[in-house]
Amino acid sequence: MPECKLEYLFSFSFGVKLPPEVIGAVPEGARANFYLAGGSVDGPRLKGQVLPVGADYLTIRRDGVGLLDVRATFETEDGALIYAPYNGTIDAGPDGYERFLANDLPTKMPVRNAPRFQTSHPDYLWLNRLQCFGVGECDLEANRVSYDVYSAP
Repeated sequence: MPECKLEYLFSFSFGVKLPPEVIGAVPEGARANFYLAGGSVDGPRLKGQVLPVGADYLTIRRDGVGLLDVRATFETEDGALIYAPYNGTIDAGPDGYERFLANDLPTKMPVRNAPRFQTSHPDYLWLNRLQCFGVGECDLEANRVSYDVYSAP
């Protein structure tokens, strides 16, 4: 097996529009849509903004683990558009499902994601080839979700 070293690419963070659109309890868990309010992208390989479009179509399972289904768009400093969808998990704790339904989530929760990127801009085609890993945190008190994004070159 080849050695796997992760390369730090960039960080991104964004706010969400509150309150979320709560669908409520469904067979898979509790559903809510958190619409993105925009944010920033900054790092050695990418700089720009998270556009205020898209959402996290979140499902919180009965064990308190949230399943992320995020659709976002980045715009680089030089105007390139990058589609940035990702799936992942957020851990609201063993009682996270009940706390979500009671509108009483923890203020900070760890988040992990697996983004892939799509762009047609010639300067960023290298992104289309990557499977990335994001490590971050959801801070409800600050209304901010933040990630550091890595890739195995």
